[in-house]
Amino acid sequence: MSDTTIVPMIDLGRQFRSFEGDLVEIFRRVGRSGMYVDGSELRKFQVEFAEYCDVPYAVGVGNATDGLAIVLQGMGIGRGDEVITAANSFVASGGSIAEVGATPVFADIREDLNIDPGSVARLVTSRTKAIMPVHLTGQPADMDALREIANTHSLKIIEDAAQAVGACYKGKCVGGLGDAAVFSLHPLKNLHVYGDGGVITTKSSEIYNTCIQIRNHGLIDRDTSVRVGRNSRLDEVQAAIATYKLAQIDDLNERFRAIAHCYSNELSSCVVVPREHDDTYSVYHNYVIQAENRDALKEHMASCGIATKIRYPRLINQQPAYGRMLDPSVQTPVALRVNSRILSLPIFPEMTNEETSAVINAVQDFYS
Repeated sequence: MSDTTIVPMIDLGRQFRSFEGDLVEIFRRVGRSGMYVDGSELRKFQVEFAEYCDVPYAVGVGNATDGLAIVLQGMGIGRGDEVITAANSFVASGGSIAEVGATPVFADIREDLNIDPGSVARLVTSRTKAIMPVHLTGQPADMDALREIANTHSLKIIEDAAQAVGACYKGKCVGGLGDAAVFSLHPLKNLHVYGDGGVITTKSSEIYNTCIQIRNHGLIDRDTSVRVGRNSRLDEVQAAIATYKLAQIDDLNERFRAIAHCYSNELSSCVVVPREHDDTYSVYHNYVIQAENRDALKEHMASCGIATKIRYPRLINQQPAYGRMLDPSVQTPVALRVNSRILSLPIFPEMTNEETSAVINAVQDFYS
């Protein structure tokens, strides 16, 4: 094991330093305004983010997990209902469903790590109310196939786009491909703020107005609450930072893509590399390979001073918290097999060409 990490998974400080002067000025501007919650900075961000996703409405929230739960609640989904989502996502996808009292049903995946529409179709029951596809790693799911299932069974589609700001499917931005979508602004995401944050997008004025109320205690004015809600607002400083970074996101995403394509070109003879479909534009929030002898490769990379991660070590349907909710007859064999092989390599826009080469050389050395 190397005592020194030569290549980290991510280095958030590098991006902060590159934007530091502008970020300090943003903090000063918001600080001097005296308005820190639910003000003009949030309204500006919501308008610009909606325009970016080519939808009429966006709602800033405290985090993406809250955003998913707010959308589910706003759609009237709750106890006795089922929502189908991907087994291999982060636990928040299942947790948001359980939080509103509904039952998460975990579908299998395809080799590209995204939810398998065939598995989804087999899991629809009379209790199913929505499908929650996850655009995992920034690669859009097969939305046409999922929309066909949703239309056949009168289901809602909620995009879990936490990892996919800027990704596109058949020329359209994710965030406008379903009835609603939720993005994360967590520091590990391509578009991030300095703490937690999230955004809901939708084309529906009804969903928009309901989510606006739910995120702020169900209030329609300072003293009148018309529904049970929560406190989940994106504050003014974070909204201002998000607006600033939204102007940079296409350039940042292009750097993610350049590093990913470099990896794919050099590593495809050693490992299974991500395959970008002809009709999608992936933003490579994570660069995930599928590798023989994955655990040994991970140890080798560490010995070379290169950080790697398994995202995620357990499927959601393997988590203890969800055991009592699961139908034992529902199996996810592809997700189980793939999950034993996945490994995330370092990728972030400030990563140097030398660091990228070091990662490539270490993987090639292991398999040589």
